[in-house]
Amino acid sequence: MTRGIPPRPFARLEWDRAGASSPETITLRPLSETYPAQAEGQTPRDRLILGDNLAVMAALMPEFEGRIDLIYADPPFFSGKRYRARVGSGEDSRRPKEWTTAEGFEDAWPGGAAYLDMLHARLSSMHRLLSPTGSLYLHLDSHASAYARLLLDEIFGPQRFLNEIIWLYHGPSPIRSAFKRKHDTILVYTKSDRYTFNPDAVRVAYDPSTFRTFASSTRAGFGKTPDLERGKVPEDWWYFPVVARLHKERTGFPTQKPEALLERILLASSNPGDRVADFFCGSGTTPAVAARLGRTWIACDRAPLAVSTSYRRLVSQPSTLPFTLWAPGVWPGERLAPTLELEPAGREVRLRLTGLKGAGAGETGFPGCVAVWEIDWERKGEVLRSRWQSPRAWRSPELGLAASHRYGTAGTRTLTARVFDSLGRIGIAEVEVRIA
Repeated sequence: MTRGIPPRPFARLEWDRAGASSPETITLRPLSETYPAQAEGQTPRDRLILGDNLAVMAALMPEFEGRIDLIYADPPFFSGKRYRARVGSGEDSRRPKEWTTAEGFEDAWPGGAAYLDMLHARLSSMHRLLSPTGSLYLHLDSHASAYARLLLDEIFGPQRFLNEIIWLYHGPSPIRSAFKRKHDTILVYTKSDRYTFNPDAVRVAYDPSTFRTFASSTRAGFGKTPDLERGKVPEDWWYFPVVARLHKERTGFPTQKPEALLERILLASSNPGDRVADFFCGSGTTPAVAARLGRTWIACDRAPLAVSTSYRRLVSQPSTLPFTLWAPGVWPGERLAPTLELEPAGREVRLRLTGLKGAGAGETGFPGCVAVWEIDWERKGEVLRSRWQSPRAWRSPELGLAASHRYGTAGTRTLTARVFDSLGRIGIAEVEVRIA
């Protein structure tokens, strides 16, 4: 923690706050519970939420105020751009002009005041949600990081500043009139001076030249020899490759962050079982890493495509435990209509997904238009309980289209299938089956 910093800001960011608005009052309701095959029998503990994050945080406040141990925030950067998501399958990654794309998210604002209104309101809510030992990692770049530092000083207090982390990366750049811009900034603030930080969990190996230096001279290190085998705590500049278009983690959602970056953050500033949140979850990197590292998580985004991408990613990895999908109401947008083929045989049924109807549902071809489909073998009530999931691999037309299930007793069951398409839309089909 930086020493000698006054408890109150010595500088303040001023802007016209007349356009700031209070969060909309919403009631979140569970749409489904998802039980990955490897986690059958466990109770859902994690939450994936569709909705405006300011309203969502307000709705979560009665239950989670002061109870979230780590928040990673990757908001729009004030870049003035509109970002497209890659949603096609089986396309040549070397020919981006031929890709099938959809709207990802918009980072265009009527002015700087509107952007600051957005950011200030959300950072204030995040501060309230953090536990006494919690930390916030705010990920931005040169467009807005300087403004955000002043906002965070105002909300958290300057003495709660922990680090300014520079994430370095490589890549092509068209800039010829200035130095190439190849880093992002991550501002780290803590709720109190009792924050969680695990240096041993993130140690990295010393450079081989350091080993050679200490082996060749007793004067190296001013007479102090570090524990070379133990490694060192990283500096505040980190190099991780970006998730390029051929990277195995690539989902196609724009501005996706690498899992290695989030892994270091979660290992450093949370413990197994802690609650981690990301209210700009995008492609779902934070919940995916949190699930793998044994943290509970809350993830939210306002874009249906972002939430469906996160959903598909979560059910694709073996470490995901049961979670609940929430929204303020019904899933937005046009409903699609899955077509099913049912083959009952005694107490066993076989269900096949044969098509997907709806405007534009076949633009990428069936089954390439399907991102993930799932089955509730015995629907009861409004909440769908997904007991079987078939996610399509990223950028692949291959998809498991058939599933079978054996019932323990005779009777009539309502079987429900839900499909997410590559544009973030959903379709639900129900069929009754009589078990002999």
